[in-house]
Amino acid sequence: MLIASLSVHEAAHAWAAYRLGDRTAEHLGRLSLNPAVHIDPVGTLLFPLISILTGLPLIGWAKPVPVDTRFLKHPTRDFALIAAAGPASNVLMAIAGAILLFVIPGVAPGDIVGRAVMTPLFQFLDMFVVINVLLALFNMVPVPPLDGGNVLLGVLPPAAARIIELMRPYGFMILYALMLTGALSTLLGPVAYFLLTLLGVR
Repeated sequence: MLIASLSVHEAAHAWAAYRLGDRTAEHLGRLSLNPAVHIDPVGTLLFPLISILTGLPLIGWAKPVPVDTRFLKHPTRDFALIAAAGPASNVLMAIAGAILLFVIPGVAPGDIVGRAVMTPLFQFLDMFVVINVLLALFNMVPVPPLDGGNVLLGVLPPAAARIIELMRPYGFMILYALMLTGALSTLLGPVAYFLLTLLGVR
């Protein structure tokens, strides 16, 4: 589920860049839902596996989609839109999963075969919604290199944008500090619970 969600996320970045005039990602084969072109061996496979086995709060990621702002008509605004496309795709996937949970009929009492088939499906869709809500929220944290930081660069005045840009070399250290101190879960937890409740999965 994580690999599929990250693949759609990165493909959304590539599609937005393509629609806004930059075909760099397309030429590199990144305008695709094929996970093979988006997987980062460390960020998409190794780190999530270590996190699952140890419980450590490790960050997972896919290969970033390259964007050449020279081909964008409105570089600052369009770069922000491209950055926002990834989290937006996760929101849409979460909504789609929630709709499927709502429309798929429940299992009648005593239907052992139906329960054996449908329970894993319901669990899969539930986790699919959760993962995509968390991916959307995490990526919109306003710290570069996350999408939220890149969106801020496109909407803030130049002076404030320069301050955000100065954070970029320290972005991962800031994120780990937020995670290890519990600040990130404190900030995102209530928002995630609200959204999941709104989608009917909590």
